[in-house]
Amino acid sequence: MTFTPFDLLDWQGRLGGTATHSLADSGCRPVRLRDIVDSEQALDRLLSGELGYPPTCGTDLLRTEIAQWHAGSAEHASEVIVTVGAAEANTVAVETLVRPGDHVVTMAPGYRQVWGAARNRGAEVEDFPLDPRRGWRPDIDALARAVRPDTRAISVTTPNNPAGIVLTEEEMEAIVAIADRAGAWILSDEVHRGTELRTEEVSPSFWGRYDRVVCVGSLSKALGMPGLRLGWLVAPAALVPQLRRRHEYATVSAAGPAMAVAELALAPATRTRLLDRYRGFLRESWTQMQQWIDAHDPLLSVVPPEATSLAFVRYDLDLSSTEVAEALHARGGVLVGAGAHFGTEQHLRFTYGLEPAKLAAALEKTSLVLKELSA
Repeated sequence: MTFTPFDLLDWQGRLGGTATHSLADSGCRPVRLRDIVDSEQALDRLLSGELGYPPTCGTDLLRTEIAQWHAGSAEHASEVIVTVGAAEANTVAVETLVRPGDHVVTMAPGYRQVWGAARNRGAEVEDFPLDPRRGWRPDIDALARAVRPDTRAISVTTPNNPAGIVLTEEEMEAIVAIADRAGAWILSDEVHRGTELRTEEVSPSFWGRYDRVVCVGSLSKALGMPGLRLGWLVAPAALVPQLRRRHEYATVSAAGPAMAVAELALAPATRTRLLDRYRGFLRESWTQMQQWIDAHDPLLSVVPPEATSLAFVRYDLDLSSTEVAEALHARGGVLVGAGAHFGTEQHLRFTYGLEPAKLAAALEKTSLVLKELSA
């Protein structure tokens, strides 16, 4: 069986170290430990922790905090598995749900980890599109046509990476109805919940809408802690043992110190402060990004994101997205994500949530290269 590499991470791994300006990540402005360990009591709690083997599925407190944040109730703590980032969560979910020969439907554009992992499991993977002509809203009719009686899973990302749209309640219910007709699982990557640009309301979750839902979350985006490498799965109780067994093979458990920091970060008051911080950065930076895109009309255009630190920018050049991204890196030292990495051509993914001066410097270099390419 041919192995499908994760093109986006391969791209970032190969070129990230040689880029002067990185606009390729999907988060922005990570917090420092002192932003979380901000009292003598918190410091003492962290330093007093023993470095023994941590609980396989996560500490009781952390699972409770995740259940309250993600599923809305501490009652679901036993249905949480703490993982080494959302990357492990997605991998474990695919290994548990998908079998060789299964049919899997994935959202495009979308974060392609599940797409590639399912292919590597020997599944037949088919995309259903978000429609750029309708502001990247999902084509529900296309999804209904794609889902078959033997469809094993439907993979979605909401808020969407890279387009930044948030599925509405009506769209989510329509997706649930389609999944239910086929008895398919919904694997919902909800890593970017909490990054909303125009509301203080956290994006809705698929959790609780259907009895075959697995949700994935992380501290890497809205809470600004990608270096902690801590994520989670929320799944029906009957599925948890199967997920746990694969989690044990992959990592045994997340790191104890990481979970201790996460417990502090997800305490309600700290969590609210971190969410406010991140949203403030995004709203400030989006204005700067939007003005830059508008200044390059008609070469560039964008559907403004509803959430995330990402702008999925369409360009009007007779070049593939990989060609444009390679030129930006080679000529301007700017690293962005190519649309091909997300299943959609003629687009580039920019992370715009940097400090204003850093974003301005990166966009200035991008402008110079785009001018050369369009000459």
